[in-house]
Amino acid sequence: MTAKPLAGWRVLVPRGGPWGDSVAARLRAGGATPVIAPLINFAPTEDKAALEQALRDLADGRFHWLTVTSATTVDVLYSYGARIPEGTKVAAVGETTATALQAVGYGVDLVPDTDNSAAGLARQLLALEPEPRRILTLRSEIAKPVLTDALIAAGHDVHSVVAYRTVGVPAPERAHRDVLNGRINAILVTSGSVAEQVREQFPVIPEETIIAAIGPRTARDANAAGLPIHLVAPRQSVESLIDALADIPVPPSSAEARAIPETTPTEVVRIPDAATEDDR
Repeated sequence: MTAKPLAGWRVLVPRGGPWGDSVAARLRAGGATPVIAPLINFAPTEDKAALEQALRDLADGRFHWLTVTSATTVDVLYSYGARIPEGTKVAAVGETTATALQAVGYGVDLVPDTDNSAAGLARQLLALEPEPRRILTLRSEIAKPVLTDALIAAGHDVHSVVAYRTVGVPAPERAHRDVLNGRINAILVTSGSVAEQVREQFPVIPEETIIAAIGPRTARDANAAGLPIHLVAPRQSVESLIDALADIPVPPSSAEARAIPETTPTEVVRIPDAATEDDR
């Protein structure tokens, strides 16, 4: 029987909801023990009236394009029952966001070929649309206006609306203890906001623990937040992140971690759920 590439790994998944469940399933299939411990959650926008009006305008066909830069934005669209008419094209920042859109029945017309970032999405959209278009950009409260600014600078009529806010969530006691005692072999960092929470909530992480970033841009955001990154996925996708983890050996456990009885490699430690997070 072929050995599973992630056998022996115990991995902290810092987001919950469908995204966290899907990542846990991939880890478990590779032989790892995932620990789902959401460090961030999402709150409604403080300007619901603006969002609701934008979604009405979207349903009325007033936009040529809708840009979606996170799976969380997909959750917002779905929760409002947002209708995207056939005449409106949808641009997703990356594979994770595109999959989330398709999973709830929305079509996707554009995903950047290589650079799964707001800047990469802007470049590819501008190449497709040299003439001015009316574009709705939905974003998180803390997102930098990279996409919006690039589209406006090129002459497009852009309506930028905050779809949600990101808030930190204290790690459950069990997950916190397992990180500090070295029982967690790897921590997945999937966005700058996750990096900030890891840095804040776990000020002392055992040197054996691998801190893995989902892509180069997230690694830069983590470094800016003061969180050292040991492993960077070459592409901004869950698949690339998990493959990168499988390519390195499981780090040696600390003495404290070795003293804790082992669980089976197929166990998923369930921690209270949360929504999905920005994957830009």
